Amino acid sequence: MKQTLLFLCTGNSCRSQMAEGFAKSLLNEKYTIFSAGVEAHGLNPKAVEVMNEKGIDISKQESSKITNDQLSNYNFIVTLCGDARDRCPILADIQKNIHWDLEDPAKAKGTDDEVMEVYRKVRDQIAINIRTLL
Repeated sequence: MKQTLLFLCTGNSCRSQMAEGFAKSLLNEKYTIFSAGVEAHGLNPKAVEVMNEKGIDISKQESSKITNDQLSNYNFIVTLCGDARDRCPILADIQKNIHWDLEDPAKAKGTDDEVMEVYRKVRDQIAINIRTLL
């Protein structure tokens, strides 16, 4: 039976969605993969765009909110921002939890090109981190 893997972020719009997409393409035989947020902000179109650049379509994924009670349903949880880790105190009790402190690309400022470069940087870091789970 596959273990369950959850990627957890604040709004489940960018980082956790990209992580879910990469994980489904690389880890699907090992884990059943989910993403969620402590809030649900909707799927960010820029995240969809930069993932498409890597040949991964996340456009059908949905932004969902999780409760502390639901966290115990997962074998392994990866938090992608300090806000999610801090707002889910139960995570301190879950041994299979790791934290990747990633910049929030949705907060990037500058020209369109500069903003997209932040999305690409975060996407590429997520891809590197996902490979460590192999």
